[in-house]
Amino acid sequence: MAHKLLLLTQENDKYRKLLTDYNLPDLIILGDDPSSICEANIWFAEPQLAAPLLNLGSELQWLQSTFAGVDKITGSRQRRDYSLTNIKGIFGPLMSEYLFGYLLAHQREHAKYKQQQLQQHWAPGSYRTLQGQQLLLLGTGSIAQHIAQTAKHFGMKVTGLSKTGTVKPYFDHVDTIEHLAEHLPNVDAVASILPNTLDTENILNKSMLALLPAESVLFNLGRGNVLDLDALASQLQIQPLQHAVLDVFNQEPLPSEHAIWQCPNAIITPHIAAPSFPEQVVEVFVENFHLWRQQQPLNHQVDFIKGY
Repeated sequence: MAHKLLLLTQENDKYRKLLTDYNLPDLIILGDDPSSICEANIWFAEPQLAAPLLNLGSELQWLQSTFAGVDKITGSRQRRDYSLTNIKGIFGPLMSEYLFGYLLAHQREHAKYKQQQLQQHWAPGSYRTLQGQQLLLLGTGSIAQHIAQTAKHFGMKVTGLSKTGTVKPYFDHVDTIEHLAEHLPNVDAVASILPNTLDTENILNKSMLALLPAESVLFNLGRGNVLDLDALASQLQIQPLQHAVLDVFNQEPLPSEHAIWQCPNAIITPHIAAPSFPEQVVEVFVENFHLWRQQQPLNHQVDFIKGY
């Protein structure tokens, strides 16, 4: 039986070439014309591009997202009569590089020494080692586990918070997210890798942010809905020793008028912490396609109710 594949990405030509090189049996890669939406039983898609077209996919049986986040197509008003899989297993190393790149630069005072270099000024600072510092991770999935493993390499103590509090590898302690307020006052760094769900909405609100120690560093790497950005901007202005590194936002691009741009103790990056590299995404799809042909359970199946 032939399967018809629809590509809905911003890099269709690249994905088409990569998939063609695999010469997958019984797979017909359709063109980009509108009629393909109705013909395809498999979609290989970016969620935001697929969302407005879902109801037109009369033959849709399986959608492979090219992203980890699928909240654009898991809303209660979206159809759920097909299998949805996302990308997992490739973002942990990338997120870890991002987090520890910025955390080490902050603790080792890179910006200060660069400024002193421009002034030809020789003055040793007072950097802090990561050894013994407390890292709190909101989320304990595959990405968080990789970050936790890296943190242990640096001698950090790692606590993870999740919905269930189930024990996971590389964490010194795992608790439920409802105990967030108990853990925030003790952190040196906290990073959210949480998905966008109703349960995660505004978890890092004004009252929670106020619990952070004066010299802590906050990372938001998962989804923008977790964080009250207005409250954070206000807090950073009155807490000059606190720092925030932010890669995801409720509105992207981040509006130019938002106060967070003006905070010298905030670093803003344009959702680049863990990009989906096409070669890795295709590997995930190919493995799933072989499972699909054999009528076996697919990897990284998304629960529409949970949203991840």
